[in-house]
Amino acid sequence: MVTRVATVAFEGIEARAVDVQVQVTPGGVAFILVGLPDKAVGESKERVRAALIASGLALPAKRITVNLAPADLPKEGSHYDLPIALAVMAAIGAIPADALAGYTVLGELALDGSITAVAGVLPAAIAAYGRGQGLICPQASGSEAAWAAADIDILAPRSLIQLANHFKGTQVMARPEPAVARQSGPLPDLADIKGQESARRVLEIAAAGGHNLLMNGPPGVGKSMLASRLPSILPPLTPRELLEVSMVLSIAGHLADGALTDRRPFRAPHHSASMAALVGGGLQAKPGEVSLAHHGVLFLDELPEFQAQALDALRQPMETGDVLISRANHRAVYPARFQLVAAMNPCRCGKATEPGFACRRQQNERCMAQYQSRISGPMLDRIDIAIDVPAVTAADLILPAASEGSAQVAARVAAARRLQTARFEALGLPNIATNAACPAPVLDEIARPDNAGLSLLRDAADAMRLTARAYHRVLKVARTLADLDGEAKVGRIHLAEALSYRSRGDQMAQAA
Repeated sequence: MVTRVATVAFEGIEARAVDVQVQVTPGGVAFILVGLPDKAVGESKERVRAALIASGLALPAKRITVNLAPADLPKEGSHYDLPIALAVMAAIGAIPADALAGYTVLGELALDGSITAVAGVLPAAIAAYGRGQGLICPQASGSEAAWAAADIDILAPRSLIQLANHFKGTQVMARPEPAVARQSGPLPDLADIKGQESARRVLEIAAAGGHNLLMNGPPGVGKSMLASRLPSILPPLTPRELLEVSMVLSIAGHLADGALTDRRPFRAPHHSASMAALVGGGLQAKPGEVSLAHHGVLFLDELPEFQAQALDALRQPMETGDVLISRANHRAVYPARFQLVAAMNPCRCGKATEPGFACRRQQNERCMAQYQSRISGPMLDRIDIAIDVPAVTAADLILPAASEGSAQVAARVAAARRLQTARFEALGLPNIATNAACPAPVLDEIARPDNAGLSLLRDAADAMRLTARAYHRVLKVARTLADLDGEAKVGRIHLAEALSYRSRGDQMAQAA
């Protein structure tokens, strides 16, 4: 007789159904595991054996065969421990075999029989609910699974013994409740910024439209300080965005105690990060920083110091909003709709723009061009707004704090975002939330400027040699500026300001 237990295998954020089949037959004593398991799954038989012994059960002196079907699908991770153990327990009569029929099971076993947390519980719960099944998962992950649906049947035991007692009717487990992450404290406020009025204005525009932003300036002018305050003016995640972000974090194992938060992600990897760390990959094709920043901000400080190959790998996710990771035996698609914010110095020493400074190695302009050429032209072409951040004087620092903080700016950003959401919903594009993500064919309808604006845009496109992508991005920024002003039509003034933010990026692209 073959005992079956349902579990899942992960491909990106998708949870594919896997059937754990156990057969106990007379013959030589053996515990055989087949079905294309990786090292972690292959070692599960020792954890299962020790956990069953610690729970008061001994494996019979027979041949135990475990098959993970479909056999041609690679199995990775430690979450197969619990379904294998429960299938073995059902096969030897320790628990009723029919008790497991309506559940998807995942969890890792400790040697003492306790069940420890695993990654991917939220996508597994959503997939189980879609198949009309309940979920058995570790207690530490129960609050995460409870977010899948209000009426999904969830069992979140601490140990094998507790689960066995539940099936026997001697102990009843309560359904876990969804958990909300405690906020570590207030976010850094824009009121702390002194003397950078133009940079504050650009930060508000980038937040309102979800635009990519590059800040160029000497060391110590506050570029990182400005970027760290961007989350304080971004609107909270919508329920749909919250679910997408949480599924990625769940697959990556970054949901602390299964608690969710509506704060947008803010990822700031070091410039030594590899291409696999940024876009995802590795032996198990895990999500990278671009996916962990989904619906949030990816901040790259010291942009030219990143590996050129790693930066160019960001180009495709910046356009499509997802990243495809292909390996010889694995293929995964992760969402990656992020907002890129980057900061850089004008040259290696950072002093080329200071009055009276002369580089000892070569002319200032040549030194700047050589340093900025580390960033490819196609990469710069995908940046909507590029600005120079000037040095702050002592007179600026002595001034009192700005009267307008993040709360006031966030209110204007939220109002502009509401306009964009309503506009795209009226056009039948509910999955588009910001102007930055607007498809090019729709731009002619929502961002067509007036006659004066068209004349300016035509002349500027010829003078600045704008590519088709740059042309569209200018229109997107101009549409955001009009939304901030509450204007239904994009005017000449909006295009003029949008083009001013493009000129710096075009100069750098020529240097590249």
